[in-house]
Amino acid sequence: MARLFITGVNRGIGAALHAQAVALGHQVIGTTRDGRDGTVPLVLDTPETIAEQLSGIGPLDVLINNAGVISPDRQSPLDMDFAGFAHTLTINSIAPLAVAQAVLPQLRKSAAPKILTISSQMAWMGYRKADRIAYRASKAAVNKVMQGLATALETEGIAVALVDPGWVRTDMGGADAEEDPHDVACGVLNIARDLTLEDTGKFFRFTGEEREF
Repeated sequence: MARLFITGVNRGIGAALHAQAVALGHQVIGTTRDGRDGTVPLVLDTPETIAEQLSGIGPLDVLINNAGVISPDRQSPLDMDFAGFAHTLTINSIAPLAVAQAVLPQLRKSAAPKILTISSQMAWMGYRKADRIAYRASKAAVNKVMQGLATALETEGIAVALVDPGWVRTDMGGADAEEDPHDVACGVLNIARDLTLEDTGKFFRFTGEEREF
């Protein structure tokens, strides 16, 4: 069984990922902002402090960057909370890279190290939408960041991929969403299990099919 590090396990997809990974017998380290319920406390607002916050993390096989925000309330191109936009970019686009860099020394000790980042279908450049632009832009940005990380780490044998979880019934997605968090968690963990260097840098639906950026 693998040793997994999953950010943002207090609710939603993260909680489902944590529960399913434990059920499968994996060793799981989860993070929350306050370190509740035996999780590792991790605050993503200041990426330059993340390496120090995670300095005590032991050996890892898989990192799953899950933590994210969909704020701010005002994020139309014509009415933007710019401070909120910057915060969303920090949490959703920059912090996942900082987390990956922080745990790389531990991943490098693994026989089959992997990095997955939860993105969104809303990152797709084919959507000509005007709502939730801060969130959309942050997920498009993390896609490019992780694509670059995949290229940089390919020679080290560390596979990197992005996952579109679909529209999920969580606090973020709402009660009318199409996908069940448990099903999404199972799909993400299947991708983590099967991911090889041949697929590094790709963007997948949680069901396993490659999708367009």
